[in-house]
Amino acid sequence: MRHVVITAGTKGLGKKMTDYFLEHGYSVTATYFSDLAKADQLLEENPNDTDRIHIEQLDVLDPTQIERVISRAYQKFGRIDCLVNNAGPYIFERKKLHDYSDSEWNEMIRGNLDASFHILKNVLPIMRKQQFGRLVFLGFQGANHSSGWIYRSAFAAAKVGLSSLLKSVALEEAENRITANMVAPGNISGEMKEANIEESRKKNSTETPIGRPGTGEDIARTVGYLCKDDSDMITGSVIEVTGGLDVIHRHL
Repeated sequence: MRHVVITAGTKGLGKKMTDYFLEHGYSVTATYFSDLAKADQLLEENPNDTDRIHIEQLDVLDPTQIERVISRAYQKFGRIDCLVNNAGPYIFERKKLHDYSDSEWNEMIRGNLDASFHILKNVLPIMRKQQFGRLVFLGFQGANHSSGWIYRSAFAAAKVGLSSLLKSVALEEAENRITANMVAPGNISGEMKEANIEESRKKNSTETPIGRPGTGEDIARTVGYLCKDDSDMITGSVIEVTGGLDVIHRHL
């Protein structure tokens, strides 16, 4: 049985990924930061799959917690086939770079870029031993092109750095049958993060060329494909999932 670790996998986009992998027969280690109620809800919604669900609390700013979570996930299932790095701090307040505090800047870089380094340091030895691995990182629309993102400078800088990092890892680890990719969602907000495609098609979106808003299921299906055994021809790639929005203008 394949085993996937999904950081921030108990709510929002992460929950839809967890749902997807459970539906497709994987065992799942899902982490949460502070919302224990959502973690408990995940178990309550899957009473017949508790043997395939492992939940851990994780603050990605703490490398020792990352080491603990990866170690316990490996001990629980005896392997780690896929790592979906979804967790990462984000500042919702819109403000220019000049207005960021040192601590806010450090949190964005450490939580989104440095944390990925520490996760890789712990996961790669396991995947090398298995001679198999799938690494998927979550980015943002335009990350592959180093596009600016007004009022989101720190977060954008970290994710653009991550897009370069994963490409280097994809080259370095190809000999070990390990792939590394990024999924870059468009604007998926609010309840749509945990919505499915069928629900989305009941809504209209004038901003998105395909005419409907994006959903967590759209992201989960893309991530799921990148984790398949036969997806190994896709590595070092950034996959935009925007409904065509990235084609017509940059994300603001």
